[in-house]
Amino acid sequence: MTRRDFDPATVTPDGRPPAKAKLFDATGDGPYRGSINGEALATQVTVLTYGNDEPGTGPMLHIHPYDEVFVIQQGRARFFVGDKIIDAEAGETVLGPAGLPHRFIDLGPGRLQTLDIHLSPRWIQTNLE
Repeated sequence: MTRRDFDPATVTPDGRPPAKAKLFDATGDGPYRGSINGEALATQVTVLTYGNDEPGTGPMLHIHPYDEVFVIQQGRARFFVGDKIIDAEAGETVLGPAGLPHRFIDLGPGRLQTLDIHLSPRWIQTNLE
């Protein structure tokens, strides 16, 4: 499928060079294996990786001053976002809007792996539990 959403002639490079940073060490332990602040890549997006093998467990209730997008890469999760409960599985995404407390748990069976995209150049969080 050919896409033509914009005219490439109208886009001017802003001078930033391509960049690379290591998100996680695959041999590391624990559910949070790594994060990259957007500042390290000269962008406005921070990326985290989260995974666990224990159904019923997940991050504690917390809040951000910006949107967070969760990409479920493996497994199934139950998200608690504000007063909403959202079940999601591999291949789906969930939005945690700015200012709404949220958390999620692994629904099992097996591993839950997510890629968490923070729409901020830095990871800013207040834990509520």
